[in-house]
Amino acid sequence: MPEKFIIVLDQGSSSSRALAFDLEGNIRYKAQRKLEAAYPSPGRAEYDAEKLYLSQADSLAEVLAKLPEGDEVSALGIAAQRSTVVFWDKNTGAPLAPALSWQDGRALELLSQVPLSNTELHGLTGLYKTPYYSASKMAWALEHYPEVKAAAAEKRLLMAPVAAYVVWRLSGGKNFFLDPSQAQRTLLFNLRRLRWEPGLLSAFGLARDLLPEIKPSMGRLGSVEAAGRRIPVTAMLGDQQAAMLGLGLETPDSAALNYGTGAFLLVNTGRKPLKIRGLLNSIGWQAGKGRKNICYFTESTVNSAGTALEWLRRKFGLFDEIGDVDGMCRKSRNRLHCLPAIGGLGAPYWDFTTFTTFTGFSPHSDKYDVVRGVTEGIAYMVADAFDLVKKKGLKITELKVSGGLSRIDWLLQFQADITGARLVALEESEATALGAGLAAARGLGLSPQWAPRVSDRVFEPAIGEEERQNLLKGWRLFVKDSRRTSRGLRKLNILPHA
Repeated sequence: MPEKFIIVLDQGSSSSRALAFDLEGNIRYKAQRKLEAAYPSPGRAEYDAEKLYLSQADSLAEVLAKLPEGDEVSALGIAAQRSTVVFWDKNTGAPLAPALSWQDGRALELLSQVPLSNTELHGLTGLYKTPYYSASKMAWALEHYPEVKAAAAEKRLLMAPVAAYVVWRLSGGKNFFLDPSQAQRTLLFNLRRLRWEPGLLSAFGLARDLLPEIKPSMGRLGSVEAAGRRIPVTAMLGDQQAAMLGLGLETPDSAALNYGTGAFLLVNTGRKPLKIRGLLNSIGWQAGKGRKNICYFTESTVNSAGTALEWLRRKFGLFDEIGDVDGMCRKSRNRLHCLPAIGGLGAPYWDFTTFTTFTGFSPHSDKYDVVRGVTEGIAYMVADAFDLVKKKGLKITELKVSGGLSRIDWLLQFQADITGARLVALEESEATALGAGLAAARGLGLSPQWAPRVSDRVFEPAIGEEERQNLLKGWRLFVKDSRRTSRGLRKLNILPHA
């Protein structure tokens, strides 16, 4: 008997995937294409935009080819990296420049000239004034890429985050839209009015007609064509928001931690954004038209999690694969501190100028200590944000954990120790895809009871409060000194960094 499937596109920083879910929420087929960012110079991170699109289109084609003949594809949902931006010709679909990654900081100087304060920006967008968000990248591209500038002058330029570009290409240019969870990450979207904000567009010198239409995260949004099939698009979300939905965190004060290229702590605050200095207010999703269908999250971002460990692997050859990290940490006998600032410091510091910094080396230090130092540095950065959440009065005692790095037991145990929270890991790290699939099913009008499979990997804090506070005190002294030293070294201009 023919079956019905929901297809999910999971477009991330290091791969593009397609997954076929049955209507019970089981992954039946999947395909993946690796995706590598280029780092042409310090502070810059970009993708070949055509390769990025093809990686997603090819994985979709492979999954559709796996479906038995006669089976139906009922809907498609897409979850994607949020602040990576693509520039293309609306007449041909051809990219006009590299896709600038969310990790790219080339627009830092341009951003400093934007006549808006952090207070003003945060009030409108829920975000802070950093080059990671799309607006400053868009303005920089219009100034520095002749092809982009010419296309704008000739009214044939479109620019948007990755999700909008993928859907535009797969629909043959018929659908150009973005949901609020993605639109917010441009730094051009009004958090409460749910619209492109005219004052922000003006501040960055950008025209509204270059950007997508805003549609809810779930519903009958449009359609795409692939492998001879016309597939309704019924969901679009940011990758972290999809992970929250996939983890079942739909009630206020529920919280999750997603370890991927970056590490993201998200806490559901219900229908109103909750301001915590240094942290972001994010739109979770819009489950239908109108503001009553919006939920908000407080969010922190560690810009370099998987990136930092991959840096150790590729540049220094300290291990062969991520699966080696846990064992290396266990062989460490000497703690080092590492501030993992590749791509800059995210929440709660928002500092693009600090160098990745190590301290504590001795004649006894070895590669195991280095790997452990970076791993624990990721956990410390999360703990800095978690501490602010606790001080605001939110009583978060449990974190559900997902993402590729969630397989590193040492990381999860140290995270539990340094936050004082219980960590519960998923059996499989598919929260993002599960959430996008669940959203797509709801967009069809279904009410599926999908739930993530929770493993028996539960991590309870193993240290007391006095030891925890002492560790945090030492960490924050190290961060303070590292930031001050980095500022001084940049001022002297004696290190070869942009």
